[in-house]
Amino acid sequence: MSPTLRFRDWAVVGAAILLLLLLARLVGGPEPPELDEVTLNWLGQHLPGTMRQILLQVYRMSGVAFTGCLVLAALVYLMLKRWWHDLGLLVLATGGILAIVDMGLKPFFDRARPHAKLLVVDGRSFPSGHAAGSVAFYFAMVAILTLHYPRLRWPLTLGALAWVSLVWLSTLVARAHWPTDLLAGGAVGLAWLTICLALWRGARTTTNRQPH
Repeated sequence: MSPTLRFRDWAVVGAAILLLLLLARLVGGPEPPELDEVTLNWLGQHLPGTMRQILLQVYRMSGVAFTGCLVLAALVYLMLKRWWHDLGLLVLATGGILAIVDMGLKPFFDRARPHAKLLVVDGRSFPSGHAAGSVAFYFAMVAILTLHYPRLRWPLTLGALAWVSLVWLSTLVARAHWPTDLLAGGAVGLAWLTICLALWRGARTTTNRQPH
């Protein structure tokens, strides 16, 4: 089984990799880019206290434990439905992105997290696993569910966009990542998701062509 990457898929993957490389070059110095500092400081100074507390709760909710439970629930749902190709997509998308970011890219770039974090956060900063994982998981589920429930395409897509955006904003408010970390994580997540979707399409096409 080989990925059926279309021209636009190659364009997305290429653009995402290029963005990652440009951001890596930008953050390679001893000090963070001015845009990173300015963005975090602006959020800290201008967000009302109540909104800041709400966003900190969103960040806690979107952590490993909560997201892990969501992934597990999704896997059980797909197994009960016997959607085996879809199950493979979700396992590949979520497991692969964890390995790529946490075992590969973060140790390689070895960037420190922002100072004065509002919550206890361990590990390196670039690229953001929060950003990469949210793109890979939520939009893989959007692809799966819209295949079976086409009428829900726009509600699912808009809901995923809104939640991922809220997670990214909460990450900045918590000072768990620099903005450039999120952009890089989103690029990695999008590139990996595009490849996973291509493999998924190829598997479904092969199965549909087999005689029954």
